[in-house]
Amino acid sequence: MKTYSYRARDAAGTLREGRVSADSAQAAASQLADSGVIPLQVDEVQGGSAGSGIDLAALFERRISLDDLILFSRQMYSITKAGVPIIQGLMRLAESTPNPRFAAILKEIGRDLEGGRDISSAFARHIDVFGTLYISILRVGEMTGQIDRAFQSMYDYLQRDKVVIDRVKAAMRYPTFVIVAIGIAIGVLTVLVIPAFAGVFASTNMELPLPTRILLAISTFASAYWPLILVGLALAVFAFRRWTATDSGRLWWDRAKLRIPKVGDVLLRATLARFTRAMGVALSAGVPITQALVGVARASGNAHIADKILAMRAGVERGDSLLRTAAQAQVFTPVVLQMIAVGEETGQLDVMMLEVADFYDREVEYDIANLSAIIEPLLTVVVGIMVLVLALGVFLPMWDLTQLASRR
Repeated sequence: MKTYSYRARDAAGTLREGRVSADSAQAAASQLADSGVIPLQVDEVQGGSAGSGIDLAALFERRISLDDLILFSRQMYSITKAGVPIIQGLMRLAESTPNPRFAAILKEIGRDLEGGRDISSAFARHIDVFGTLYISILRVGEMTGQIDRAFQSMYDYLQRDKVVIDRVKAAMRYPTFVIVAIGIAIGVLTVLVIPAFAGVFASTNMELPLPTRILLAISTFASAYWPLILVGLALAVFAFRRWTATDSGRLWWDRAKLRIPKVGDVLLRATLARFTRAMGVALSAGVPITQALVGVARASGNAHIADKILAMRAGVERGDSLLRTAAQAQVFTPVVLQMIAVGEETGQLDVMMLEVADFYDREVEYDIANLSAIIEPLLTVVVGIMVLVLALGVFLPMWDLTQLASRR
């Protein structure tokens, strides 16, 4: 995502300035509008700062994590539930939080409240930290006089969202470890093991098979230029990460991850679990459906799915039902579509969306528990190919040497 600086006016006509993270200037303006302010100017911040230089302090500054937001939401629920003034509670939390950046933001929110801003507007100045969904639920809680329930809803949602994120990381950890281990094994064989056989083959003056010559050529090159190979791999990884940080690169990579055999299905269900739970929480809090779709699009964590959700929002604004737009997205299973249909017919769409989230959670939990059984056959095939290559490239010449020695 990119960072944009903005100037906007709230409902009271007060001029506000700040920064917001979004995929595009249009998305940033949409986030601001959904947070209850009218954007006047939205400009991209070049190089991560307002100026032309690089903010070195920001590079080493501790980021605000999901754990910080979970703890903050829980503490704010307890504070507001107990009747402690929200400004006083924010200042106390700012003094106790171990994250300096988050502490500064809480103090700024407290000063805005002291200056007369309402709660949602004060939090909306830091929409890049809290997100559109958080601001929308706070606004509804503020309007209904149930700000404590708003913080409780966000605490429950963020806590469940963290479980899904951890499951996604667990799903990717095992295949990543397998790929890295195989890569290291190939590197050791190429640089250390095969050159030992090269000297034996060279002393025989016999014609080597084509697979052996190819294997020895690769090994010779890798042994001579392995520092350059490592530098090239590091540069390739860096370039790939920079490219996936762009809008087009991130969209391509998020779509490609969902197409990985077996693992992609797990990632898709985990992403949809995040979407449906966020949608259920937003609808339960009273957030309008079109505004909720904008908030949960960012909360999905996948640019490809976010595009699908925003397309659903456009369909709902045209007058289509959520069921029709969800079917057109072509990412939901028939069972889930049926549950959405029941929710729309009964007027309990929020409850059904939370049921869908639980449905996906159970599927993801089962898939991750059996992920090793799914990947092991693939690992066996890869190892078998490695053994075949070694057999053709190394053991065939050794067999010829054995036959030659037996004739003598």
